[in-house]
Amino acid sequence: MDKKSSFLDNVVGVGDMVLLDPLTDESLLSNLKKRYNKNEIYTYIGSVVISINPYKMLPIYNQEKISEYRNSNLYELSPHIYAIADEAYRSLRDRDKDQCVLITGESGSGKTEASKLVMSYIAAVCGKGEEVNQVKEQLLQSNPVLEAFGNAKTVRNDNSSRFGKYMDIEFDFKGDPLGGVISNYLLEKSRVVKRLKGERNFHIFYQLLAGGSPDLLKHLTVLQDCNHYTYLNTDASTLNGVNDAANFNTVKAAMEVIGFSKSEVDSIFETVAVVLKLGNIALRSESQTSGMEQCYIDDTKGLRDVCSLIGVDQSILDRALCSRTVEAKKDKVTTALSVAQGYYARDALAKNLYDRLFNWLVKRINESIQVKGKVQKKVMGVLDIYGFEIFEDNSFEQFVINYCNEKLQQVFIEMTLKEEQEEYIREGIEWMQIKYFDNAIICDLIENGKMSILAMLDEECLRPGHITDKTFLQKLNQLFSGHQHFESKQTKNSKFITDATLSDNCFRVQHYAGKVTYNVAEFIDKNNDLLYRDLSKAMWQAKHKLIKSLFSEGDPSKTLLKRPPTAGFQFRASVGVLMKNLLAKNPNYIRCIKPNDTKTPLLFVDPLVQSQIKYLGLMENVRVRRAGYAYRHLYEPCLKRFKMVCKQTWPKWKGNDRDGVRALLTELNIPPEEYAFGRTKIFIRNPRTLFDLEERRRMQMAFLAILIQKTYRGWKCRTHFLLMKKSQIVISAWFRGHDQQKKYKNMKKAAILLQAYIRGWKVRKRNRKYFKSNASETIRNFIMASIKQKYLLDLKDKLPSMSPTDKKWPALPYLFLEKTHQELKRIFCLWKCKKYRGTISNQSKAVLEEKLYASELFKDKKASYASSVSQPFNGQYLDTQKMSKYQKLASGLEGKLLMMDTAMKINRKNGKNSPRILMMTNSYFALADTKSPKIKTLIKVNEIKSISMSERKDGLFVLHIAENSQDKGDFLLNSHHLVELTTKLHRSILEATQQKINLKIQDEFSVKFKKDTVSVKFIGATEENGNVPVCKKKNSHLFEVQVP
Repeated sequence: MDKKSSFLDNVVGVGDMVLLDPLTDESLLSNLKKRYNKNEIYTYIGSVVISINPYKMLPIYNQEKISEYRNSNLYELSPHIYAIADEAYRSLRDRDKDQCVLITGESGSGKTEASKLVMSYIAAVCGKGEEVNQVKEQLLQSNPVLEAFGNAKTVRNDNSSRFGKYMDIEFDFKGDPLGGVISNYLLEKSRVVKRLKGERNFHIFYQLLAGGSPDLLKHLTVLQDCNHYTYLNTDASTLNGVNDAANFNTVKAAMEVIGFSKSEVDSIFETVAVVLKLGNIALRSESQTSGMEQCYIDDTKGLRDVCSLIGVDQSILDRALCSRTVEAKKDKVTTALSVAQGYYARDALAKNLYDRLFNWLVKRINESIQVKGKVQKKVMGVLDIYGFEIFEDNSFEQFVINYCNEKLQQVFIEMTLKEEQEEYIREGIEWMQIKYFDNAIICDLIENGKMSILAMLDEECLRPGHITDKTFLQKLNQLFSGHQHFESKQTKNSKFITDATLSDNCFRVQHYAGKVTYNVAEFIDKNNDLLYRDLSKAMWQAKHKLIKSLFSEGDPSKTLLKRPPTAGFQFRASVGVLMKNLLAKNPNYIRCIKPNDTKTPLLFVDPLVQSQIKYLGLMENVRVRRAGYAYRHLYEPCLKRFKMVCKQTWPKWKGNDRDGVRALLTELNIPPEEYAFGRTKIFIRNPRTLFDLEERRRMQMAFLAILIQKTYRGWKCRTHFLLMKKSQIVISAWFRGHDQQKKYKNMKKAAILLQAYIRGWKVRKRNRKYFKSNASETIRNFIMASIKQKYLLDLKDKLPSMSPTDKKWPALPYLFLEKTHQELKRIFCLWKCKKYRGTISNQSKAVLEEKLYASELFKDKKASYASSVSQPFNGQYLDTQKMSKYQKLASGLEGKLLMMDTAMKINRKNGKNSPRILMMTNSYFALADTKSPKIKTLIKVNEIKSISMSERKDGLFVLHIAENSQDKGDFLLNSHHLVELTTKLHRSILEATQQKINLKIQDEFSVKFKKDTVSVKFIGATEENGNVPVCKKKNSHLFEVQVP
């Protein structure tokens, strides 16, 4: 496959924005826009990949592209996500460096797709084998399962990840995958019960209702209509271009690949159905005797469905949802809940149940994909986590998300500077201190020790007394009034500054990406994340194994009065572990950008992209990368790329590569302060220097292209001329040879003709005295004799075959022999027939004579005759059993037995058929009963005066009997072998009487039954009658036979 020699070739805009000149916010945005409009969605900042969501499929992710980027250097080809994936994989495989790929960006920017592309590329380039393929398939199939349970439609993205995911993929020493471990962070469980307008709940709810089989839905007692469920009916239930039913089947198939058992899959869907049904539990208010408000469940159907699925007593869950038990040491106090508190408890149970199910799923997937036993392994981590978020109303979720991004930015800057410093030291280049904004002060404000926002939030949640979100904000105002990155209305007022954008219940943090205003409403509740102990106990009492295992704290024997850790504390601990994990690996960065909010291809909204550039810190990244030397390249590829611009290095440099680069830069008069020589790389300070080299290379390449074209055209013309010259010589040689051969043949022909004339003249001269007056007659007779002799000899070789049916004869060669020719043809025909007759046996001769007799009787008269010609006249048509039964009866008849067959006798009264056994000798014609061997009718052949039949293909015939011979008159019969029967009967009568009886073949004739004469008429039958002739008696004087 042909490859580009550099990512600088045919590039749109600037492929690596470290080389952008001039470097401004406007030029950076303009470069990204220019590339995006040409479908160049990937751009580098050094080793960082910037990815802009195209919102359409591009032909850059096929097997051909994977092969192109495999084992290629990062800058060898145009920017692509495959390049950084290949760089990370080869560093892990060849240099034993653990890697991590950090994918960040806001919702809708394509982070999830980017992580899939990285994983699919690594799966494609690593080893093959049944076990390896199984591991790869399990790792890849974890994505659809986690997407179904952890992704949802938001106002910005139809498939937004509502949790952070970090996957460690583990490899053996060869670079083949062994397994993996997945960590999840802060699932947005509040989405289960509450969302913004136009958003959807998690995908799995809609997939279950749309794709679940009727048996599954019946088992779960759920309906397909989303409007029946409170947690779903506030949103659009379908998405354009998304088939929830097909995705549900994909999730089930993925679970099977990962290794979920059928009982586990059923338990998962039952738990999802329980979450749905919890939302349908409606509460009402009533007054207690004390006058206090208490809630109760209005319609118990929803409660009954939930209890039926999880296997718990209805009264237990009813009590847990409508009341609360507070334990203090050995005292227990039960209080009724108000409607608002009851709904809070119901929603808290639904959120916790779904959150714990999701955590269980991640744990169960890890059990299937993690490496078993102690094996030396290399690790590549892939982090797909929320990007920096700034909404109109920012709450606790945005606060912890932005805190996580602050930590990632801190790690990014530290590791980028560390990587730069290590490369400078490795190459022997003097390290220069780079100035950059250190966001450690912001991270300390949020998380450090006991004097941070998260610490104050935890302290406020744990202290006794009346606690509200406002008391939390007051504490922040007191503690951080002088902090340069913290603002609130109270701190502004203390400095006599009026800020209308800050309300009384908000505070603002100056993040690295900009100022974000947070509304403290629900901060305390979301951080507490309380689930009443009564609900945990009720869930632990469930017979449903999975749900019971999710609420282990409900076990009375393990009940602890200690308060569970807050959500902020858990998230801070998880982020700490994640940062420690990332710092132990070599980082690779993918920054994802969303070009517009409408998911429209080729629409680039400048303000939206500009804000994301700011959030992602791309400008800061570029400045850090180009603070020292903007461009660096290995000596060998650098010399190979630019050697044509220097006469000393073109066409081939004979020294080492470093000296060649030095000679090249010296000849081009580039100032020494613009570059530095490392151990293996050349470092160029200013992008303009590189662009100047590229321009000179472009001009020289154009000149070299012209030179190559000129040389090629000259070579092509010379080659064509030499080929034409060689062809002309060959053609000339062949033509001269052919001309000489032709001349020789003409001379030879002339010489032979001259010799013939001379020889003839000599013979005539010598024999002139012998010529007589009748010489012409003698010559004529001689010629005629010769012609006749030749004719007979030719005829001998051309005689036709000896078959009597072969009528061929050779064509007449001479007209004067026409009579002889015809006579010889006649004689030859007679001779052939005589020879053929000599080969015929007496038996065959008798058969042929019989066939000839049949031909004289029926040819061109009876329609069924043609089909009988090829059939031999066997005479015996009874099966063996019947033959033995009637043989004795037939032997009692006088004369030679000619025929035995089954025939049908037509009833004279109604025209119906009666089967009979027909036996005929040369003296008698007999009809016997089919049931018993007894002759019913016996007729002498000389009593038959004539035979009548139709012209059609039927087998009906009439035997006209002489008067006074039979009292019953004529016989109307039907036989399948009519032609054979009539032929044998006709010959027998001729032999007996020496007279030919009359054979009538016509479609209408008369039959005499006793004293009555009946007319028999044959007509064509309809399709309804089938293929059998039907005889019907129309009246006393007419029989009508319908023949097909």
